[in-house]
Amino acid sequence: MTVHLLHLKQSPVLTQLQIEEALLRTDEDNWYILNEGSSPAIVMGISGRAEEVVDFQKREAAALPVIKRFSGGGTVVVDEGTLFATFICQKELHPFPPYPERILKWTEEFYKEVFSLPAFSLCENDYVLGGKKCGGNAQYIRKERWLHHTTFLFDYHLERMESLLYPKRVPAYRKGRSHTDFLCKLSWHFPSQAAIAQACIRELKRRFCVKPSSFEAVLKRIEGRSHRKATRPECI
Repeated sequence: MTVHLLHLKQSPVLTQLQIEEALLRTDEDNWYILNEGSSPAIVMGISGRAEEVVDFQKREAAALPVIKRFSGGGTVVVDEGTLFATFICQKELHPFPPYPERILKWTEEFYKEVFSLPAFSLCENDYVLGGKKCGGNAQYIRKERWLHHTTFLFDYHLERMESLLYPKRVPAYRKGRSHTDFLCKLSWHFPSQAAIAQACIRELKRRFCVKPSSFEAVLKRIEGRSHRKATRPECI
């Protein structure tokens, strides 16, 4: 089975999400999208309410735009130190039914091979290293197609993270911990985002026939395709 690969570097997360939404809704091929960093932003899930998750004063001081993505999940701060990784798949690509838990389990197995770290695992809906979060996930599942995207924390700025309020709903394993006690950086284990991205690509090639694509080719592919557009900047 063929998986198309789009490898971006420092592409704005809004652009990345708009591409993902278009490919999910209008395409029939399988995709894996990597993006090594973005301009800083706050990204909320489709049902997120800014007044419940964003500290407006700190957000303004940090000059962070707020973006609402088309998928579910929680709110994250992203920036140059975030590594984004997204699967967009036809359900026939895998033998398992496209249910959230089965997709999470499969991606856990994929990234265990990528990272080769004994402490790496799936905990509730997050990827963790030794009980500390190193990656958050969100999904969108359609009848014949599903998307699973991840924000990996290669590095982060605490000042930007503090633009988020403590969420009302948190995973049980967080146990009231602050950002510094709850999160970990992949830069503690890997020399660069590029090194992780290349490990992801090697594992992808081990499992699938990989067909690289360019940013320009993907834009041309989705140009003019009419579809619902839920990804947007949020005015607050």
